[in-house]
Amino acid sequence: MKKIKKHLTMKELPVTERPYEKCEKNGAGTLSDAELLAIILKTGTRGDKVMDLAVQLLNLNPSCPGLEGIMGIELADFQKIRGIGRVKAVQLAAVCELSRRMSRIQFSESYAFTTPQSIADYYMAYMCRLGHEEVHVMMLDTKQHMISECLLTKGTVNASLIAPREIFIQALKAGAVSIVLVHNHPSGDDTPSREDLAATEKVRSAGELIGIRLIDHIIIGSGHFTSLCGSWNH
Repeated sequence: MKKIKKHLTMKELPVTERPYEKCEKNGAGTLSDAELLAIILKTGTRGDKVMDLAVQLLNLNPSCPGLEGIMGIELADFQKIRGIGRVKAVQLAAVCELSRRMSRIQFSESYAFTTPQSIADYYMAYMCRLGHEEVHVMMLDTKQHMISECLLTKGTVNASLIAPREIFIQALKAGAVSIVLVHNHPSGDDTPSREDLAATEKVRSAGELIGIRLIDHIIIGSGHFTSLCGSWNH
C-alpha cells in the first residue's frame, strides 16, 4: 500500500506561530522573512513544519543566506529541498521574478540613465545573486532613455568572446544612439579581468566605426559594481 504523505498545514501550527493570523493582526511588515515565505509555501512535510521549510529555503544559498540568496536560485534548485515540488518551486520563482520587476517600477520610459549608478540600480537586484554569468546590452536614445535591452549571452561566459557584431545588430535594429554593456561576476567580485577590459575596448572601437557609442561597461558584483568606461559626458 502506498504510504500517504502527511503535510503540516498552517492550522496545525500553534496560533502564536501562524503567519496568516499575525499578518492580519499586525500587518505584513511585522512578519519575519521566514514567516512571509511560510505563507507562500502553505504546507510543510512529515517531520518539518512549514516554518522549518522556510528557514531551509533561506539557507539554501550558503554563500548568501537570506532573501538575497533566494533571488539568484534557479527553479530546479528550489526542488532540492524536501517538500518543495514542482508547484511550490514555480510559485517561488514567480515571487522572485515579481520582486525583480517591482524593483524596476521606478524606471519608467522617461527615466534617463545618466550615471553608472543608475545602470547598476536597474540591474543589481536581478544580477547580483545569479549563479551563472550573463551579458546584457542596454540600448539608449539621444536623451539616454532606454529603447530596449537584450540578453546577449548566458552561462559560463568568456568576456573575450563577446561579439561586437551581435551587439550592434541589435543596436541598429533598435535605432540606438548609444549602448551600455552589463555583465555579472557570479563570484561576487566585481574586479574586471583582462578579458573584460579587452572586450570593452573591442566593442568601443567597433561602435566608433558604426557611430553608436559605448557609454559604459558595468560589472555587477555582490551588492556593488565597477564602471569600466565612465563615458557619461553628453
